[in-house]
Amino acid sequence: MFCRAPHFFAAVVCSLLPFSPSWAEQNDTELLALIAGMSTEQKVAQMIQAEIKYITPEQVVEFGIGSILNGGGSFPQSNKYATVQDWVELADAFHAASLDRSQGSAGIPIIWGTDAVHGHNNVIGATIFPHNIGLGAANNPRLVADIAAATAREVAATGIDWIFAPTVAIAKDDRWGRTYEAYSDRSDIVGRYAGPVVRAMQQQNIAATAKHFIGDGGTFRGIDQGDTRLSLEQLLLEHGIGYSEAIAADVLTVMASFNSWNGEKLHGSYDLITTILKEGLGFDGFVVSDWNGIGQIPGCSNESCAQAINAGIDMIMVPEDWQPFLTNTLAQIERGEIAMSRIDDAVYRILSVKKQLGLLDGAAPSSRHSAVGSGVIGSAKHRAIARQAVRESLVLLKNSNGLVPLSPQQNVLVTGLADDIGVASGGWTISWQGTGNSNADFPGGTSIYAGLAAQIEAAGGTASFSANGDYTTKPDVAIVVFGEQPYAEGQGDIDNLQFDAGSKQGLAQLRKFKAEGIPTVAVFLSGRPMWVNAEINAADAFVAAWLPGTEGAGVADLLLRDRAGQIQHNFTGRLSFDWPNSDVNASDDNLPVDDILFPYGYGLAAAQPHSQPLQALNEQPTVAAVASEVVVFERGTKSPWRPYVGDASDWRKLYSGGVVASQYGDLQVSAVDIAVQEDGRKLRWSGSGARLSQFYWQADQGVDLTQLSEQRAQLVVDYQLQRAPSQPVALRMDCGYPCSGAVDITQSLNSAAVANWQSLAVPLSCFAAQGVDLSRVNTPLLFSTSGMLELTLRRVAITAEPPVGEAAQVLSCQ
Repeated sequence: MFCRAPHFFAAVVCSLLPFSPSWAEQNDTELLALIAGMSTEQKVAQMIQAEIKYITPEQVVEFGIGSILNGGGSFPQSNKYATVQDWVELADAFHAASLDRSQGSAGIPIIWGTDAVHGHNNVIGATIFPHNIGLGAANNPRLVADIAAATAREVAATGIDWIFAPTVAIAKDDRWGRTYEAYSDRSDIVGRYAGPVVRAMQQQNIAATAKHFIGDGGTFRGIDQGDTRLSLEQLLLEHGIGYSEAIAADVLTVMASFNSWNGEKLHGSYDLITTILKEGLGFDGFVVSDWNGIGQIPGCSNESCAQAINAGIDMIMVPEDWQPFLTNTLAQIERGEIAMSRIDDAVYRILSVKKQLGLLDGAAPSSRHSAVGSGVIGSAKHRAIARQAVRESLVLLKNSNGLVPLSPQQNVLVTGLADDIGVASGGWTISWQGTGNSNADFPGGTSIYAGLAAQIEAAGGTASFSANGDYTTKPDVAIVVFGEQPYAEGQGDIDNLQFDAGSKQGLAQLRKFKAEGIPTVAVFLSGRPMWVNAEINAADAFVAAWLPGTEGAGVADLLLRDRAGQIQHNFTGRLSFDWPNSDVNASDDNLPVDDILFPYGYGLAAAQPHSQPLQALNEQPTVAAVASEVVVFERGTKSPWRPYVGDASDWRKLYSGGVVASQYGDLQVSAVDIAVQEDGRKLRWSGSGARLSQFYWQADQGVDLTQLSEQRAQLVVDYQLQRAPSQPVALRMDCGYPCSGAVDITQSLNSAAVANWQSLAVPLSCFAAQGVDLSRVNTPLLFSTSGMLELTLRRVAITAEPPVGEAAQVLSCQ
């Protein structure tokens, strides 16, 4: 018995968490017989999960791979607008291929997994629910179970079997880019949610996944994929409850985490995966690795990692390099580096899950699709659940004089981001980062503005929208919607919690309306609590709306009274995170903010002013007011910038991820992996010298760089050259074209060493000398050439810290 074993890990687990003394006996004679008849190659193939961009049904016939996934922003035939039928047909094709034994496959049906983390968010037309941070504020287990069931039904309608959810992380530092994937910063809500979500999904015959085991939300400084520095007891107490509750609900899969625990990568930890999770907590499903997570283990690569399998990883998510991984794993078994008993255990677990889902019965995915019907995607019933979730998730933080809810029979001006469904939905929406989407990509969805306008106009009032806050007739009240641009994972990591330190567009609108005597309601869209003291001071009412998704009418249900003047729905959302009163921890910025403005559980009801007037809040940041740098790109594009490609046919084509080409095709931009997933951008020009193509970052409004210029700052580009230029290359900075200045960097690129990482620095004074107004820079970097050139960008920043090292070059413009 596990808890009687003289083992430190056993003692800790058994004293802290619910456990099963041993995992289920592997005594299913059907599965044992099936495994006994399989070759070693067939067994290892079952343990591999490949991504649909990098494997074909024909390859499944040849290699007998056990699983596929579609990553964020991956679609059938790479078509963002793939129909439900396209998804089902691809599922059928892979399923039929997995049954084909003509080339030596075991003929075991494949299992398809997907990141349906707030609805079936890769599918056009699906219902997009609020992200988990909002659901935590709702504190309603029945509601999250309804959402899980609805999501599972929509996933089943596309022929997919398995959802990579729920995330049961406890987010301890809001600087973490995945904070919005967590329900809370403490364990009580997560513990209440994990079981109902798992049961609701699996009752729809869709496998659930508890992720990411363990401590992903507790890393040092909130760094994604970083190091969680806790004792075992602290780790389990602070981050373990979601797993014990999910296992009690018979969750079928658990995903290992990218993070380390006291320096050891989780993907390679036998103590945590086997001793704690499987033996201690009694988990009898299978453990799947995260995207290329095995390659982060010292001594491993994406193509080879015996340590991960020996640690207890059962299915290896190796999206692109699955063929060499198969070859190398077979060689490791042959050399005795991996025991056959470990392989058999992994395969038994995988086949057991497939059997519980009914996959071994051989029915095609289209039959499961037929059982639920394509009409379930974005159905009225599911959208009603999502609208309820929006209503229950919003938290009213300030309500001077009981301003909210508003009478709809007024002239209401709505501004900012109110008509952008993509921003309201956040990351993991159609694309991985949630970028590159327009309202047309959400058929059946309702923006916040559309929801408000419908109710206001139905009640006899007037609604108008102005992104920049301009108006012709003075409104009775203004609703200002502002917040974070979409992001996912490490691309959302931040150094401090100050919101929009650069442009402060939302704050400017709030202050403008205040000066004009117009009452304001601030609606803040964010994936985390942030330091917004200035915005709270400037607003008469302030609502934390999180990332509400496609059903913006739920916001109107709370902000507006009905036409008779009655409250439609009360604010019931309460903070599931502490809300900060500072941008960083003043005593140690390595620690989470501990100066709290609104505590966990706080939230006002409708028409309820503060019991005491909210005093003016401190607006002075702890971080130096004069920043030493403005980052444009690091692991991803930083707000307020957006990336574009262009040529004479279309100078402003948004780069939304993956591979995007300019209209004429002379420039191709792609996301590439350098240290982590998609943290680099490869630019490949193939022009003949006849026409220009360009890549650049741009903001909607200019950013003031004069203070950085006074610090003698430079535009610094970290890059790797793959092919030297065949034509002149210009590096340009704009202040609202044709206000611009450019420098020729051809010679610098020609002198750069191919395939080495290096830095190119251009002083801001060079651009100023060419006519750039540094007080309103909207395009910090633009590369253009008409010839051939290939390079990869790792980081772009305007910084007062000069680059160092032999590979650093400072361009002289004298």
